[in-house]
Amino acid sequence: MNKKSQKMIVVGLAAFVAGVAIAELLRNANTHKKLTQIAEEGYETALDILFPEKEVEGKKLHFGPVLPEA
Repeated sequence: MNKKSQKMIVVGLAAFVAGVAIAELLRNANTHKKLTQIAEEGYETALDILFPEKEVEGKKLHFGPVLPEA
């Protein structure tokens, strides 16, 4: 390998690492913003009101009073 091809590989690798780092920072910022918005709204009702397009229902999700099982 000559120096030019080695330099191109290093530049390409550096660009890839920078792209991955930027994508990770953006994902973390978006997650932090969403979690902050949920925390400000209130834990129980925030997901239904703020993000109605997302399905967050699980098998054990129950709306209304929960009676203890005897």
